[in-house]
Amino acid sequence: MKVLVVQNYDNTGLGQMATALDEAGAEITLVRAHRGDELPTAPDGHDAIIVLGGGQNAVADDEYSYLPALAALMRAFADSGRSTLGICLGSQILARAYGAENLIGAAPEFGWQTVALTPEGRADPVLSAVPESFPIFQWHDDTFTLPRGATRLAGNDAAHNQAFRVGRAGYGIQFHFEADRKLVGEWHQAFPEAIAAKRIGWMDIYPAEAETHGPAADAAGLAIARAWIATIPR
Repeated sequence: MKVLVVQNYDNTGLGQMATALDEAGAEITLVRAHRGDELPTAPDGHDAIIVLGGGQNAVADDEYSYLPALAALMRAFADSGRSTLGICLGSQILARAYGAENLIGAAPEFGWQTVALTPEGRADPVLSAVPESFPIFQWHDDTFTLPRGATRLAGNDAAHNQAFRVGRAGYGIQFHFEADRKLVGEWHQAFPEAIAAKRIGWMDIYPAEAETHGPAADAAGLAIARAWIATIPR
């Protein structure tokens, strides 16, 4: 199993996806696109793609000139039936790839928040791995309209489209299911000023929030990671 992982920002690791990939014995090719690593032009040679998050928006082409090519690559993976996963920014790029509108600054959300599955999400091979309603970590400002022909899988009051599926196994997931408490803690070390500005008073309540919501969020995130990897043909 060969999986292409595209990183768009420093300190945005795989988190719980790494655990599930290790369990599956996956061979990972890491492309740090924001640092100038060259993207493949086609899915050939890979069974799946994971596109991680980042601080930029999905249409910041002037600063990140590779974004159109990455959107096209994600669509090529999904159109070919290969398992495709976009997390946070990755989900926004996947939505862009299928002609949706990226809504910049329209859905600010931070911290552990509740997400609810749609009826379609409850029947989905990946999202059905979690409860109908569950806490999960969020960190985003942007959202997107649902791509034409996509299946809406989850949402909440802040972002109507929290997860969607295109084709057999093309998943855009806005929330950071990969971010268990360990990765969230690493983000607090890497981005303290950005976090302090994002939500006033967060640092005071963070330990209690992690204790209250972290265990259920971690369990849900790992379940999603394992369920998505199960969509990759062996």
